[in-house]
Amino acid sequence: MNMNKITNEINNIFYGVTSLPVIAAPMFLISNPDMVMACCQNGIIGSFPALNQRSCEGLDDWIKKIRAGNKIFAKENPDKIIAPFAINIIVNKANPRLKDDLQICIKHKVPIIITSLGINQDLIDTVHGYGGIILHDVINIRHAKKAIDAKVDGLIAVCNGAGGHAGTLNPFAFIGELRSFYNGFIALAGCISKGSDILAAQLMGADFAYMGTRFITTSEANADNEYKEMIKTAGTSDIIYTDKISGIPANFLKKSLTKSGIDIDLLANSDTLDAIIKNEIKAWKNIWSAGQGAGAIKDTLSIEELIFNLTKEYNNALYRYNSASDSIN
Repeated sequence: MNMNKITNEINNIFYGVTSLPVIAAPMFLISNPDMVMACCQNGIIGSFPALNQRSCEGLDDWIKKIRAGNKIFAKENPDKIIAPFAINIIVNKANPRLKDDLQICIKHKVPIIITSLGINQDLIDTVHGYGGIILHDVINIRHAKKAIDAKVDGLIAVCNGAGGHAGTLNPFAFIGELRSFYNGFIALAGCISKGSDILAAQLMGADFAYMGTRFITTSEANADNEYKEMIKTAGTSDIIYTDKISGIPANFLKKSLTKSGIDIDLLANSDTLDAIIKNEIKAWKNIWSAGQGAGAIKDTLSIEELIFNLTKEYNNALYRYNSASDSIN
């Protein structure tokens, strides 16, 4: 395996190569155009949730800003790989902007759409109509098979320990079963913090790594400094998996819950969610998400520095793997 050996199929999916097989995950309230451009300009796929812009007009402006910034960078750096960008769209009925946001993505022919919380066949067909690509979040085999039947272009396998809305499956089990019937594109999400983790995801059977928490502590991220520091001092025991914050099971930093006046020991109580709503504590804004991989994050870096380090770690891990393979052979 070689870092630059990415199949033609995957190259076609992403309209070009990436310098590292990574998608920076779209994070609610965190991802922004500066993050996306920094990712793309350093050779990985950047993304953001459409709902991070509070209006459809704002979404239109963000897309224009990203395209213009990447175009200028490409002109000034002709030898650099500029990766494509992606927009995450929530496709369930609770999203009142679904149709309007989709029209803006159609207008700009956004190269990659990441869908989550349901299958919307009309959206998939529409995006395919302009030549776009659909990647879909899945947390179990049933969801994966529904997405495959709907003809998405790839799966994002969200495993146990991932930040935000996470699944409960072990990645070895999940990827192994997916690969028993699916030969398409898979990105693996969950506890990926180092370059060696990216290689491990590929060796396990995934094509790309899907990284969120690791990018929250970057200087470009739209996160409070206290949030960033909380991640840098967190370990696995500081993460709690609960559906009492947003109504859907997700991983959160325990300290952010206690800071908001929530008793961790009482969180399982069915009344807790009602109490959170009554106190007007906004989920995700006051209560912060992080994956179990936070334990490996100890610094604040620019995205350029982070990707440089991830690439170095990836290459070192690849060297160790090749050395071990040669010794066995």
